[in-house]
Amino acid sequence: MVEELQAKVLLVDDEEDFLTMLSERLKVRGLMVTTVTRGEDAVDEIDNQKFDLIVLDLSMPGIDGLETLKRIKAKQPDAEIIMLTGQGTIKTSMEAMKLGAEDFMEKPVDIAQLMDRISDAKDNRMLAMKNKSSKDIEKILLSKDR
Repeated sequence: MVEELQAKVLLVDDEEDFLTMLSERLKVRGLMVTTVTRGEDAVDEIDNQKFDLIVLDLSMPGIDGLETLKRIKAKQPDAEIIMLTGQGTIKTSMEAMKLGAEDFMEKPVDIAQLMDRISDAKDNRMLAMKNKSSKDIEKILLSKDR
C-alpha cells in the first residue's frame, strides 16, 4: 500500500499523453493534481489557487519553461517549482536554479523520486507558512504595545 501524501500539484507540460499519465500516477498516490499544457495557462492558474508544488516542463511552445518560471516567481516568490526536461543541459539547469527553481529532473520521471520531492516541497511550504504566521503575530503584538 502506497502512503498517501495530501498535496496540491500543478503539472505543466505540452505533451498531453505524458501529462495524463503523470497526473494519473500522482492522483493514485492521493495528490490533488491540476494540469495545463501552456506556460501562459500556468501563470493564470496560480492566480486562482495555491499549490504545494509546480512541476514545469522546460520546452513548450509559446512561453517556455524558463519564462514561465520567471512569471510565476514574480507573482508568487515562495512557489516551489521543479523543472522537467527531456534534453537538459547544465547551463539550462543552472539558469533555472538562478531563477528560483528548487530542482531539475529529466524525463522520463522516476515517480518515487518525484514523490520524495513533492513531499519535501510540501514540508518547505508548510514551514514557510508557519514562519510567516509567526512573524505576522509578532507584528500584531508589537503594534499593540505602542
